[in-house]
Amino acid sequence: MGSISPELQEQLNTLILPVLLLTGLAFAVCADSYVKKSFRRIMLAIVIIVLMLIGTTCISNEAAKVWKPSYVTLMTGLSVYRYIMRPACIVLFIYIVWDDTRRRLFWIPVGLNAIMYMTAFFRPWVFKIEQETGLFYRGPLGYTAHGISFFLIVSQVIITLVHFRRVRWVDKLLPITNSLVAVIAVWMDSMCYTNGTITFAEIAEVICSVFYYMWLHLLFVKEHEKALEAEQRIRIMISQIQPHFLYNTLTTIQALCQDNPKKAAAITEKFAVYLRQNINSLNQRNLIPFRKELDHTLVYAQIEIARFPGIHLDYEIEDEDFSLPALTIQPIVENAIRHGVRGMQRGQIEIITNLLPDCHEILIRDNGKGFTETDLPHADDPHIGIENVRERLDQLCGGTLTIESKAGEGTCVTIHIPRGKENM
Repeated sequence: MGSISPELQEQLNTLILPVLLLTGLAFAVCADSYVKKSFRRIMLAIVIIVLMLIGTTCISNEAAKVWKPSYVTLMTGLSVYRYIMRPACIVLFIYIVWDDTRRRLFWIPVGLNAIMYMTAFFRPWVFKIEQETGLFYRGPLGYTAHGISFFLIVSQVIITLVHFRRVRWVDKLLPITNSLVAVIAVWMDSMCYTNGTITFAEIAEVICSVFYYMWLHLLFVKEHEKALEAEQRIRIMISQIQPHFLYNTLTTIQALCQDNPKKAAAITEKFAVYLRQNINSLNQRNLIPFRKELDHTLVYAQIEIARFPGIHLDYEIEDEDFSLPALTIQPIVENAIRHGVRGMQRGQIEIITNLLPDCHEILIRDNGKGFTETDLPHADDPHIGIENVRERLDQLCGGTLTIESKAGEGTCVTIHIPRGKENM
């Protein structure tokens, strides 16, 4: 049996690891359902480009060993491909870091670089290959690809630092490290002559491809953890509010049973109907129609008004075509009754909605005792839930809740829900 020459064995040893890594990466990307589809396409494009770069380098090395003058066009084309695609590969790395339409601008220098190196077929401005010997000669513009690549790498570092400025350093360390690896590889290819099977730049591209895929998965894990934490907080807050509402409603009915049994029976029947129709919405962490939340609030208010006749509730609904988190208005009205107007001879509560250019506005006003916002209990207080409402508004629909209050004059709670969220 014939034996493999030491030179061929060394070349195979050099090739097998990067080729296997890229092949495995391609299969992983195709089978991955966690990384966004757009990022998977970018990763596949990078894998194909790097594999072709390795292939063109291997063909060039073999052609140089058995040089023939007729190879000059082939060798020129392979070199042109490498000089064009290396900056293009860096732009694709930028696409992974920066999901913004402005990233398309980076294709302009890549296109100019491609035009420049296409001139190698008829002008020696960037390089030429000697027809008789096959030797490579760099022209006066021969470092164009290096300069553009360096510009793209620096841009990638800046984008990473700006775009991920609010995250931990460890989360943006990998893209910056990849950029550093690419710079060192280009410098080594420029300063160090090697007759190896593949270049340092191609090795760096393989390493960066694998590292970026790992980085995408780390980002997915962090985003998934944040989503789970937000969902868990919402579930906890809902679980805090629901027993609170039911407990206080039943307590009110219990008090009416002693003072006015007939009225208590009527309210109990009405409350039972309400529960049958709306209990599902209480368990939802998604948005519900405003009208359903208003009906929910009115039932509670009517029960309290039956016990405290001095309370009056008015509402002016100019906008109701939107959705909001369940149990948003009711806890605020409950606060107004329990800590504002209860016990007053003329306690007034108003619910007003307005359609503003950029949001849906809800105002809940009362003429009660008033307070400063620093006096509000925290979210873990079993009697109120303002902070719970505020956080659920922010988490579920990007809404805001503000409070204005003056002692002895009353309180106004303003809720703004951005337009465009009403169909969520």
